[in-house]
Amino acid sequence: MAFPNWVYLLREFEALYRRGSAGGSKPIRSHRKRVREGISQVFDTNPVVMPRGPLLKPVTDHLPRALDLGERGLVAGLSRALSRVATELTWEYGYEKVPKALAQKYAYCEILGPRGPIYSEKMILGFVLFAPRTTYPQHSHAEIEESYISVAGDWSENEVAAHAPGSLILNRPGDEHRITTADLDPCLLAYAWLGPESKLSSPGMKLSATRKARIEAGI
Repeated sequence: MAFPNWVYLLREFEALYRRGSAGGSKPIRSHRKRVREGISQVFDTNPVVMPRGPLLKPVTDHLPRALDLGERGLVAGLSRALSRVATELTWEYGYEKVPKALAQKYAYCEILGPRGPIYSEKMILGFVLFAPRTTYPQHSHAEIEESYISVAGDWSENEVAAHAPGSLILNRPGDEHRITTADLDPCLLAYAWLGPESKLSSPGMKLSATRKARIEAGI
């Protein structure tokens, strides 16, 4: 098996969406099932693995701490598997223009999707990393259903609840959401995107918050 560490990481992703609770929510249960089925289809087709090469961002200085926290918690298997490929991850912003303050505190890496390293046209799996005391501005994803599962660190979405490792948040297409992280530790979230192939390959990510609102939030 070529690139086994990437394949093992994908297996941990599948386990994460198989073993976790839906909390009685039918939409979350359905989303979990579709993510698992998508991963199974990738395995059935003998996944193509094409590492893109490492690319760092300022926030990746916080990754070792996030992985340490993850290995102590409920999502330890995924955190350990990610650590095996940590030096090969391609971290990105996803926006043409990123506020300077946010560029120091945020980045994401795609694990499976149209741009790999594990190729799929049907879904995207990856990780997003935030520094402590970060506000990720209001945004939404047209035609894309998105879930976050906490791997390490505490965070809130739209400032209405605090979420700890192991918790899942589902955002339906078009849902506006904003993320804030705790004061002392970084936050590492696993994410899954489901949607049309055209949107997954070119999501056209845009921040919804106005420039004035971002300045007021310190970003």
